[in-house]
Amino acid sequence: MRRYGYGKFILAAVVFAGFAAYLFWRRFGGMSRWELLLPVNVCTAALGCYVLSRRWVSSFPGSLFAGAIYGFGPFMLGLGKFHPTTGFLAASIPWLFCPAAFGGKTKWRRNAGLLAILPFVAIVAFFQAAERCHFFPVHAGARLCSDDLVGLFAPLVMADYDILNTTTVGFYHIPIAALVVGFAMLLAAKRLGIISLFAVGVVLGCWGRIFEVSSVMWLSIPVVCCSVVIGAGIQGLSLAGPADRKWLLAAAFVQAGFAIAALFLATKYFQVVLGLGDKYARLFVQTAEMYILGGVSVMILFFIARGKLRVRAVRWAILCLSIAVDIFLGARFMIAHVLS
Repeated sequence: MRRYGYGKFILAAVVFAGFAAYLFWRRFGGMSRWELLLPVNVCTAALGCYVLSRRWVSSFPGSLFAGAIYGFGPFMLGLGKFHPTTGFLAASIPWLFCPAAFGGKTKWRRNAGLLAILPFVAIVAFFQAAERCHFFPVHAGARLCSDDLVGLFAPLVMADYDILNTTTVGFYHIPIAALVVGFAMLLAAKRLGIISLFAVGVVLGCWGRIFEVSSVMWLSIPVVCCSVVIGAGIQGLSLAGPADRKWLLAAAFVQAGFAIAALFLATKYFQVVLGLGDKYARLFVQTAEMYILGGVSVMILFFIARGKLRVRAVRWAILCLSIAVDIFLGARFMIAHVLS
């Protein structure tokens, strides 16, 4: 890593540590010794995903948001309901992918593909050792079910609904636009390795307990992959030209579709008798508002690209402000419910 790379690494670490301190500082007094590991977990996870994303994302903001989306995202923060060592294992996943990601540039390039199994080995080893010690970091009922699919586009609603019995596998709202663009870039570049890791992680996560491993932990692998893809997508949005307008429109349509779905569900919950569903209805309205903000932001980028305008500073300002607000509000909401 070159000298300026160390500077950016330190800056990213400071940003993540500062954000974690803001989220947890009011709760430090009431946390047990094990729970003090929670802010360490989110910082370690975010920094690990930042480092991993540098393999494919050259822009600092893109990598910074990739790290923040994993470390401070619904999945990582949702693991706070389990034993803190579970979060520590999830935080180590992006670090364990680094040898495979950067191994192609070292003397280990011939074995870089084999190094990709390190996270899988670590997960199996952790749960095998835990079982031998009669230690169960994840309760037996934790698994991905059909109700959790709502969390793919409305994770905050699911967190408020039943954080203890749901698996928050989704991402915050506006980064989904970058996920659409990132996956388009991934397919165009034929990154079969990342696609394979994502597919294997999803299959294992949906399969159930394998080698005594909770299916929840297998989901950390596709979440890491998607976080890196989002970082690449953010960079792609900042560089989009006239030829990329169709992908910008696709991202905007996805945001608009999710906004409409959230408003539809909000009307359903507002119709529940005695106002019992009003709380969730308001959350769906807030979800729709974030998707509308994301859609508007992407459409602004679309018209900038259509006009063949560079204005990279304006592009980055739109992306950074909208995504930062989404992560800030979402992470604060998740912490309030996980540690309530």
